[in-house]
Amino acid sequence: MEAGYRLGETNGIALPSGPGGGFDVRWNRTSPGPGVVMEALFTSTAVVALAEIGDKTQLLAILLAARFGRPLPIILGILVATLANHALAALLGAQAAALLDSPVFRYAIGASFIAMAAWTLVPDTFEDEDAPGPRFGAFLTTLVAFFLVEMGDKTQVATIALGAQYQAVALVTAGTTLGMMIANVPAIFLGNELLKRVDLAKIRVAAAALFLVIGIWVLAQTAGWLG
Repeated sequence: MEAGYRLGETNGIALPSGPGGGFDVRWNRTSPGPGVVMEALFTSTAVVALAEIGDKTQLLAILLAARFGRPLPIILGILVATLANHALAALLGAQAAALLDSPVFRYAIGASFIAMAAWTLVPDTFEDEDAPGPRFGAFLTTLVAFFLVEMGDKTQVATIALGAQYQAVALVTAGTTLGMMIANVPAIFLGNELLKRVDLAKIRVAAAALFLVIGIWVLAQTAGWLG
């Protein structure tokens, strides 16, 4: 199923569609088909879930869980903070794609995913003294702290790139938020035991590989190498 505008609505430039009728590099689409919906949702979820493991925001979630001992308010705080932060990030990416639509910009999006692959290999740290105090309660403290720490974090930058790639703010936000919850909810309940049982180096390599594949795919599509 074709997801983008027809040929006459893309300035007369026919661009290749993704595999299975999925993502194509036509940015001015308004009604994504089922293939694009599933691709945007699944890719956003997988990318962020992997990138979040061992990330500083996950370490923050573990510290807050240990400090407050109240999982539910912390989970809700992370959920609301992520929805707000990633909705803005996805919107920024989508708006940038709409305004700067060009092969150069699409090459930049592909390059940004490849840069994210390298960044993902760098371990994050978050010290206990960096965690906020408990005076505002578990929910509000988590909401504010998580929103602020997520600013400029690799998962936020990935959300901006995904928003630019798919131009589907709601789908990207839903996917990246789901990915954050998949990574953080078990960490809240299991704490540092989760990090001890998970091989973070292998997780980082898997996340980097996923970013790299997406980046190369976007570059190849933009160059017209994928029919």
